[in-house]
Amino acid sequence: MDEKKNEYAELDLLELLQLLWHRAWVIVLAAVLFAGAMFAYARYLVTPLYDANALMYVNNSSFSLGSTNFSINNSELSAAHSLVNTYIVILGTRSTLEDVIEKAELDYTYEELSKMVTASAVNNTEIFRIKVTSPDPYEAQYIANVIARVLPGKISDVVDGSSVRIVDYAVAPTTKSSPNVSKYTMIGLLLGVVVSCAVIILARIFDDQIHDEETLTKTLDIPILASIPDLKGTKSGRYGYYKKYGYYDSSRKSTEAKR
Repeated sequence: MDEKKNEYAELDLLELLQLLWHRAWVIVLAAVLFAGAMFAYARYLVTPLYDANALMYVNNSSFSLGSTNFSINNSELSAAHSLVNTYIVILGTRSTLEDVIEKAELDYTYEELSKMVTASAVNNTEIFRIKVTSPDPYEAQYIANVIARVLPGKISDVVDGSSVRIVDYAVAPTTKSSPNVSKYTMIGLLLGVVVSCAVIILARIFDDQIHDEETLTKTLDIPILASIPDLKGTKSGRYGYYKKYGYYDSSRKSTEAKR
């Protein structure tokens, strides 16, 4: 009996597609509901964040690090990129960020500010970008500019002969960097489609009821001795089948109406 149930639970691809097609309205409804929920979540519940960016230039002339001297040619972009990475590491150190907190008079701890500040090289050049993310666009601008002023001195304390200049100060962003409402909405749309399809398929797999003759003859391999016609599948009203074949007495309807 268990083997028969397992066979009955199997679905071929065509039957699966037909099942999803007949339940297309459920899938569309779920997609709209999930998309609407994710849109509302991103639009009204997620705190918007803003990015302020300051650009710094690394002078790639000769410099020394400890007892080792380096000389970098302008054409050696890979070496310049390594120097940029060194400065980015110095930017993220505790001493640098605590100095920024002190000079900017911030209420953040080192760990909190560290999560707000990122830096990266611009297209493998000698210029790197300092990005500060904050719920307040003016705070993001202020912190980025304080870092741009503090960083050259911190780098010169570590790397002898270094030269870091400000290419561009940060400005207050006018548009938020996150959340991306369109992205959240599309995720909700796809999630609604996936969840609804999964529910429909699982409901069909675990459905052990017999719905048609094909289930008995092909799936369960049980012969059919007789079948009862569908007495409700007509378009002639409540008593359409009986009236069509002469089994309905109009006087019965009158009696029922009087009752």
